[in-house]
Amino acid sequence: MGIFDIIVIGVGLSMDAFAVAATDGIVSKPNFKQAFKIAFAFGLFQALMPLIGFFAGSLFGDVVEKYDHWIALVLLSIIGGKMIADFFDKNKQKESTYLLTFKALFMQAVATSIDALAVGVSFAGLTFNIFLAVGIIGITTFALSLVAVFLGETCGKFLADKATLAGGIILVAIGLKIFIEGII
Repeated sequence: MGIFDIIVIGVGLSMDAFAVAATDGIVSKPNFKQAFKIAFAFGLFQALMPLIGFFAGSLFGDVVEKYDHWIALVLLSIIGGKMIADFFDKNKQKESTYLLTFKALFMQAVATSIDALAVGVSFAGLTFNIFLAVGIIGITTFALSLVAVFLGETCGKFLADKATLAGGIILVAIGLKIFIEGII
């Protein structure tokens, strides 16, 4: 497997992270430091998960492939559902920005990188430098996620007070997409 192949895999794996990072940009209106943290979290988990999958290999491969879509659905639905509920909560409507907590960011990073764990399991049978591969995947995801946060922030300006609702719906939709892809 060549570097180009790994970059393509990295781009493919980062698409869910890209969409969620854009959602974070829409609802949390982050500054550069916060955007960097979001992108770093997604890049880190997109790099760690295939590494874990590579070393876990045959031990947990069947379990990961069997339940990855369920895990992503539950985590993204919890986060998105909370955002939707917060939008309709009259007491919280006065808050103009969604606070992206460490816990929420962690759950998003895990949920969007579960498929990378399964890819890592598939890497176990191949001969190449796994550390180079996960580095490329992580950097690719970081870069795309950083761009996504700022694209999301720009879109959020058009959504104004509906940003939290839109963000919640998007997260639930991404969870459903991952789930449907996992059962087909």
